[in-house]
Amino acid sequence: MALNLDQLATFVNVADLGSFTAAADKEGLTQPAVSLQVKGLEQRLGVRLIERVGRRAQPTAAGLDLLTHARRLLQESAAAEEAMMPYRDGASGRVRIGSGGTASIHLLPRAIAAARTSMPGLEITVRIGDADDVLRDLEANSLDIAVVALPAPGRNFEIEPFYEEELLAVAPAGSLIPDGGPDAAFMRDRTLLLYEGGNTRRAIDAWLAPPDMRIRPAMEFGSIEAIKELVAVGLGWSILPGLALKRDRAGLVTTSSLQPKLTRRLGMVLRRDKHLTRGLREMIKCLREFKV
Repeated sequence: MALNLDQLATFVNVADLGSFTAAADKEGLTQPAVSLQVKGLEQRLGVRLIERVGRRAQPTAAGLDLLTHARRLLQESAAAEEAMMPYRDGASGRVRIGSGGTASIHLLPRAIAAARTSMPGLEITVRIGDADDVLRDLEANSLDIAVVALPAPGRNFEIEPFYEEELLAVAPAGSLIPDGGPDAAFMRDRTLLLYEGGNTRRAIDAWLAPPDMRIRPAMEFGSIEAIKELVAVGLGWSILPGLALKRDRAGLVTTSSLQPKLTRRLGMVLRRDKHLTRGLREMIKCLREFKV
């Protein structure tokens, strides 16, 4: 059985004040209650801790040795309570977010900034990976929330779509683009530089070709920013999320809607049994309010 902190505190007060009565006054207890606290601690440890010398109550040799440890334990207990106060008052907390590369660069920073403005003490960490890895970490509860391109399969997940964006054809500056935007046949004839893996790539492959035709791009990359740079220097065309193209490329690339249009939805994913702390609720609110 662990040591009782209330008994330790009473023992320290008796030792410091030299009186059961004075310790009782300090703690707002009766003198018999203080005596019972000290007696209970002595029984727990199997040693005598306080002895009377004249009219004073003084620690025994064992009591003197215990005092050092008792003070340290009480200080650590007080520090632990103090550390919890911001969480209890809702002024602090931690949110662990998992996300793909595009959202982590172009969407999350603004949502995180808004959440931190509302809760300056909120600690936010972001783990970047493909959707499958992020969802596995969410299932294992090593993440609190995931922001991924949908769908997000999993019976234990609560899913809330919150942002829809268009996927655009991206070409080197000056490229000729058909009126109304390129169709799938036109894009298949280009040198394609595509993002590897994930729901976005699956959606692009489905748009480019029927299920019985396999798309073989000239190059595949795990970085959308790298693809943008390669398109800019004329090495090929790509299909990229609109969020990734909001930053001005200084005329180095040309963008266009596809024909027919292709979109994707980003969603917030949480475990169904996830406890919604104030910090997590604030992060969800800021994601819902995200506007380009």
